[in-house]
Amino acid sequence: MPVAALAARFRARQGTIAVIGLGYVGLPLALALVAAGFDVLALDQDPQRVRHLAAGQSPLRQVPAETVQGALRSGRLRVSAAWHRLAEADAVLVCVPTPLGRHREPDLTAVEAASWRIARQLRPGQLIVLESTSFPGTTRQVMLPILEATGLRCGTGFFLAHAPEREDPGNGGFRTATIPRVVGGVDAPSLALASALYGAFLEQVVPVASADVAEAAKLTENIFRAVNMALVNELKLVFGAMGIDVWEVIEAARTKPFGYMPFFPGPGLGGHCIPVDPQYLSWQARAHGVPTRFIDLAGEINAAMPQHVLDRLALALDRLQGRGLRGARVLVLGIGYKRNLEDLRESPGLRLMEMLEARGAAACYFDPLVPVIPPLAEHPALAGRHGLAWSAATLAECHAALVVADHDGVDYAGLAAAVPLVVDTRNVCARLGLAGPHIVKA
Repeated sequence: MPVAALAARFRARQGTIAVIGLGYVGLPLALALVAAGFDVLALDQDPQRVRHLAAGQSPLRQVPAETVQGALRSGRLRVSAAWHRLAEADAVLVCVPTPLGRHREPDLTAVEAASWRIARQLRPGQLIVLESTSFPGTTRQVMLPILEATGLRCGTGFFLAHAPEREDPGNGGFRTATIPRVVGGVDAPSLALASALYGAFLEQVVPVASADVAEAAKLTENIFRAVNMALVNELKLVFGAMGIDVWEVIEAARTKPFGYMPFFPGPGLGGHCIPVDPQYLSWQARAHGVPTRFIDLAGEINAAMPQHVLDRLALALDRLQGRGLRGARVLVLGIGYKRNLEDLRESPGLRLMEMLEARGAAACYFDPLVPVIPPLAEHPALAGRHGLAWSAATLAECHAALVVADHDGVDYAGLAAAVPLVVDTRNVCARLGLAGPHIVKA
């Protein structure tokens, strides 16, 4: 099909769009496409996820089951694990994980696997778009050769672009359709088609010169956040040594209406973006012989925050109770990597539980969103643990509580009343007006 004709189909919201990967990125994307009027083929390699979605169940708390059920009833959403059906699609959007490997190197296994699956079904005229975050050159250097091994050529036989996802799980202030999307093509026809497709269901598309630029833009967004988080974490240490409350400093600074953007300290970085994406650029920069000193230093500072929190906890236990960590029962409050989210990827809460137990403490946890810790390759010893049954009696059995993720709906006043030491890494107690010598900021 000629480029102009396919672009017109996209603008008219016609045709079938396949979405590979139905997690935090892919499922909201699929539903946004359905809401715009597209027919969507949603695929995932996890058979249990496919079964649940096909039955109208949502695997994500922030995606209501009713929304999934409505999309299924409309007939526009088809959930499948049948990869041969990729041949039915006019466009294939790839939303698979891009984690780090054992040695903190980029792991593109899922991207490569998805590319080979697409290649086996690739037909002339299809548009392929990678949404997964990766280093500049991934779309062009990893996906393109796999797809062109079919004998088809990009720009004539098929089309290839990068449109990095911009989801913020747990943030109800933005929807997939309202977040501007950067789009870069491997060539001009690919950019034109990708812009037509995304423009048909998003409010704003930002075309850029190449897929490499689009990939670099996404890394820049997240590196900006990682570096500024490291800065404020370091300021927390500096101001703390001076007896100055860093949260009060930030609140004062943010009253300036220009030239300042508030970032807040924490117990360490978590999630699938901020701890991971800077490593992708650092890895590639080393391959080009270019140092990334600023990025690497930020990573070191952020990675040191769990140890700082543990040290503050040990010091407070010694000062207030005359005891050390060994033998202490410590409640970790919030093991999702951020507020109001159950995602455990790179969770500082899980890391702190392991560090506590390595120091001889008995670590328990409470998280209203994670009743049981699932099997995780990074934390095998924690799998299957159940959260604490919340009550004044069970809280009173703890020597200390460590607030790691400040979820809504938690009785922080009850916590402060029942536990003799609360170490707060999120300033939630102060925000709620809770104070006392047993509440310590970290």
